[in-house]
Amino acid sequence: MALIVSYLSSLLHQDKEEGQGLAEYALILALIAIVAIVALIFLGGQVSQILSNVGHSI
Repeated sequence: MALIVSYLSSLLHQDKEEGQGLAEYALILALIAIVAIVALIFLGGQVSQILSNVGHSI
């Protein structure tokens, strides 16, 4: 009986760590998205001008 309880406890412990890892990846992904959006807000005009110049040269 103790073996079954130990096994179930280890299974539950693994699920918590896996869920925590997924949450950490989600937070990192959200941070990258926020940084990309802020970069596009500040550099959007310059990027648009560069792409416009490339389009006109073709």
